[in-house]
Amino acid sequence: MFETITVDTDGRGVATLTLARADKHNAMSALMLAELTQAAHDLGADASVRVVVLAAAGRSFCAGGDLGWMRAQMGMDAATRAQEAGKLATMLGALNRLPKPLIGRLQGNAFGGGVGMAAVCDVAIGVDSLKMALTETKLGIIPATIGPYVIARMGEGPARRVFMSGRVFGADEAVALGLLARSVPEAELDAAVEREVVPYLACAPGAVAAAKKLAQDLGGAASEEAVAMSIAALAARWETEEAAEGIGAFFEKRKAAWVV
Repeated sequence: MFETITVDTDGRGVATLTLARADKHNAMSALMLAELTQAAHDLGADASVRVVVLAAAGRSFCAGGDLGWMRAQMGMDAATRAQEAGKLATMLGALNRLPKPLIGRLQGNAFGGGVGMAAVCDVAIGVDSLKMALTETKLGIIPATIGPYVIARMGEGPARRVFMSGRVFGADEAVALGLLARSVPEAELDAAVEREVVPYLACAPGAVAAAKKLAQDLGGAASEEAVAMSIAALAARWETEEAAEGIGAFFEKRKAAWVV
């Protein structure tokens, strides 16, 4: 059914939604975004599903945007770029609104959009060797469409520590920032995820869904206006000389003009 992800549900109603582009470090293509959006809708509507685990195959959780997808956007007009940015926003919104508990299982690296996916999880558990970064500004663009969810998760103050610098940070700092609930040795990752899953199986599914929505409503969930603003901001940023230079330098394997 899917090409870039897999969905497997066990007898308890625990569905594992797995990013399955291991050879590409699970970088997000337009197809993956569409398939993740569809899977979120399907799982949300399936009454037999009690909990969803968001996982990834291979060494990395998610390397961010697919290079081919990014390169294609360089030749698009502003309106088309906005449509492409909207695909990531739509996917994150679908996962964020999933009326089931969403437990993240993170290994390796989580960059860019991978950080965004961690931010929409109700609980994210990562290996203690995990590396994360919001690398967009190194390319002359901004972490726009993931921004509403990253800020909602971290809060503005903590987010500003990593939102603009593009620096890599580890699992301990990710816990302090609120992106991860905890970090564990790799050998303990599955057991740690299972400990998060089990309590939900004793709860009324409808009550869990209602409680999740209430928490989001009370906490100031990302609004439609904020999401639209983030899409427009990214589309506008793609039009700048810095974006052209940053993306060009990346593909040409050279330093961008601003690097000292």
